[in-house]
Amino acid sequence: MSEDPTPVSASPFRSEPSARDEAPQFVLPLVVRIEKAEPPARTDALETSARAVLTILADERSAGEGEWAGAMRDWQDARIRKVVRRARGAEWRRAEALPGITVTGKSAEVRVFPPVPLDGWPKDLARLQVSGTDLDDPEPPVDADPAAPVLWLNPDLGMSAGKAMAQAGHAAQLAWWELSDEERTAWRDAGFPLAVRTAEAARWSELTGVGLPLVRDAGFTEIAPGSCTVVADHPALRREPHGSGRAASTRSQ
Repeated sequence: MSEDPTPVSASPFRSEPSARDEAPQFVLPLVVRIEKAEPPARTDALETSARAVLTILADERSAGEGEWAGAMRDWQDARIRKVVRRARGAEWRRAEALPGITVTGKSAEVRVFPPVPLDGWPKDLARLQVSGTDLDDPEPPVDADPAAPVLWLNPDLGMSAGKAMAQAGHAAQLAWWELSDEERTAWRDAGFPLAVRTAEAARWSELTGVGLPLVRDAGFTEIAPGSCTVVADHPALRREPHGSGRAASTRSQ
């Protein structure tokens, strides 16, 4: 299995001050399409957001000498931030005209963009709303396939859809970092199948103690600092002893 590319003491998902805080800060923008008449289902939006993060991580433009590679390196050299905004109608069409990737789920559309400076958003994205991004599931989600990757949400936390979308993206990224090149390729070639579900209380307690990638939020918005939000349960990470079970911290907004 591959090692996390960042030493634990310098992880961009830790909340303690580090040299990463001194680097220029970047953010990965995600925009979810929410039309008044046909909003997406909440769970589908969360799953689509996670796949969008994986898609840009795996894109050839994000690696080597690709056109997004510099921005991706700058982003990952600092704190790993993700911000979800919402758009509809003309706002969505303007967002689609900017360089990025649109990922479509069953009812959700999420566009992910290469990272931008924290204070340097393109105006057509900066004007989009962050707050108020809340969604519902018309029907309860079906049980997750135990043979597929599952991003398990903390049952004790109430998060808006936008916040939960960013947290699911963090968890997907942690799982991606932990996989070997062969496992990443297999996941990508399969279309990044995954599910996002809220764990039952007993299951959550079990999941947080077995060494799977765990997102711990920095507490900038909605929830208390240090809150554990999502566990990334990928089959490849269950098969072998993996990692130290560290709690990885996020700097989401």
